[in-house]
Order: sequence, then structure tokens, then C-alpha cells
Amino acid sequence: MSKVCVLTGKRPKYGNTVSHANNHVRTRFEPNLHTKKIWIEEEKRFVKVKLSAKAMKIIAKTGTAQLAKLLK
Repeated sequence: MSKVCVLTGKRPKYGNTVSHANNHVRTRFEPNLHTKKIWIEEEKRFVKVKLSAKAMKIIAKTGTAQLAKLLK
């Protein structure tokens, strides 16, 4: 499965880990994703989605209406 947030579209980013000796090593920075079952009131069912921590805060604040639009 891909490591992409359904709501915000966050994806892995690539960069360097830099040591104290200034050695650069390429690395992949993963988004903070969680698999959640969320109740969609409009469809009267649970939906299993991968969400970032920021997306969970957005849903807590605004509700699941925005998520329901994306899943249709």
C-alpha cells in the first residue's frame, strides 16, 4: 500500500541525514500515517482510510463531510 494520506495528500519526502562530521546520507522521511475506521454519516457506514495526524485533527475540527467528498 502507498504511504499517502487520503485527506491531505502527504507523501514521503527525501532528504539527507547530516552527521556531526557533516557526512550526508540520503534518507526517506515518512508521513505520520495511521489506518483508521471512520464513520461516514452520509453513507451510514465505516470507511477504512490512511490518515496523517494533521488530517485527524482536521476531521476532529470540521467533521467527516470533507472526507466523504473525497471518497466518492
